[in-house]
Amino acid sequence: MSTRAGFVALIGEPNAGKSTLLNRMVGAKVSIVTHKVQTTRARIRGVAMEGDAQIVFVDTPGLFQPRRRLDRAMVAAAWGGAADADVVVLMIEAHRGVTAGVERILEGMAEIGQGRTVALAMNKIDRVEAPVLLGLADDLNSRFDFAETFMISAEKGHGVETLRAWLAGQVPEGPWLYPEDQIADLPMRMIAAEMTREKLTLRLHQELPYQLTVETENWEERKDGSARVDQIIYVSRDGHKGIVLGNKGETIKSVSQSARAELTEFLGRKVHLFLQVKVREKWQEEAERYSQMGLDFKDGNV
Repeated sequence: MSTRAGFVALIGEPNAGKSTLLNRMVGAKVSIVTHKVQTTRARIRGVAMEGDAQIVFVDTPGLFQPRRRLDRAMVAAAWGGAADADVVVLMIEAHRGVTAGVERILEGMAEIGQGRTVALAMNKIDRVEAPVLLGLADDLNSRFDFAETFMISAEKGHGVETLRAWLAGQVPEGPWLYPEDQIADLPMRMIAAEMTREKLTLRLHQELPYQLTVETENWEERKDGSARVDQIIYVSRDGHKGIVLGNKGETIKSVSQSARAELTEFLGRKVHLFLQVKVREKWQEEAERYSQMGLDFKDGNV
């Protein structure tokens, strides 16, 4: 019996639904999903099995116009993920159509898409009437030679199985790259940090958009089977520390409870989570922070 294995890069604008699709394909939550744009910082890989094929998904940061060093490093990571993959899936939001951002991505695809299998996944199709959807598909396929077009709802699961089955047939023949029961190649420390960062993003809304990062400082396995996890939340200013802590520590307590519950469920065992907030004004200019997020510090240079 021959097996297949390969990398599939999901690219698109921020909020196109890439993380939601990755989590549904893999069947577990391995990528941060929030209502905010630009929340995926590292190229998170999720591993999905489909018959004899192993599909390793690379969920790239959303492609957008970069302004800061962190932005530039994220965009470089996204294009790098696409260039390294066996198959690329461009995701667009069907109800938004061909935006300026989609046009920029199509221009970039003209460079890296040569000789590569590229599929189009039109997401959130439940928000668009069929004639408009078909017209948009024709328009996009006239702009780029997509190998296949899929109409999906990542959130509701419509069309996802069809896309996964097609991808399984596109990855190259070869041995599996990961153990059959592994769903992600991220260290557990980083997955835990991402979970906490998601809870912070959801809780703080517009107060502290992207001025913080979370690092798992210590992970201790205990004799009773539980784990103690110590994390540091780095913020850029003193004023931000108060926002994260909240009135009488209510915000940090709520975030800690939510993150601990999700981490406990994910691991299937008890977790003791301890959070600290520290001010680190220049964390977005420190190479070490980037490597811990799976980004290349040099890619942030102008």
